[in-house]
Amino acid sequence: MPVEFRDIQAAAKRIAGHVVESPCPHSIPLSEITGMEIFCKLEYLQRTGSFKERGARNALMLLPADRQKRGVIAASAGNHALGLAYHAQLLGIPATVVMPTFAPLTKVANCRRLGANVVLGGANIAEARSRADRIAAEQGLSYINGFDDPAIIAGQGTVGLEIAEQVPDLDAVIVPIGGAGLIAGIAVAVKTLRPQTVVIGVEPERGGVTGRARRRQTGAH
Repeated sequence: MPVEFRDIQAAAKRIAGHVVESPCPHSIPLSEITGMEIFCKLEYLQRTGSFKERGARNALMLLPADRQKRGVIAASAGNHALGLAYHAQLLGIPATVVMPTFAPLTKVANCRRLGANVVLGGANIAEARSRADRIAAEQGLSYINGFDDPAIIAGQGTVGLEIAEQVPDLDAVIVPIGGAGLIAGIAVAVKTLRPQTVVIGVEPERGGVTGRARRRQTGAH
């Protein structure tokens, strides 16, 4: 199901007042180092420390009332779990997060403090996801994917709306790639508002799954 610009606009209205419209100030040190004008979007100012709150809030608010009442579940090692737990608590929606055993203790504790039912299970995210799927089926919970979900992508895309407004002469946006929900949403927003802007994704050399996938598609090495 494709995410369109209007979905991101609707998400922005839906989550307004419930997440921080983070500033995007000019960075003098980075600009001096690079010889360019660098601006940094300060998403760490969100209550749980990351942009993940945007998508979580949007996805939760889009759920029908009966599904909100039954509750939601997600598999996450940290930031998606925190964002989901926080906004589910604000909305009065029961939330369960399945976290792999390597999840940082502070994030496990914070999820519990935010009211989520935390289940520790799985040596990696894939195993945690399998556990979450089983629980969802058994208890009738709605699974909220941290990145591969139109509502999540639309919510994350609100970052792009704000950047385009905060930095009028926008040549390029550099976005980290994990599950790719953030860059997907930002790309739709920014390329709609500023078609000439280049959207650049970055990922760790040892975790460059998106780059490898694109090279397989194009036949490049």
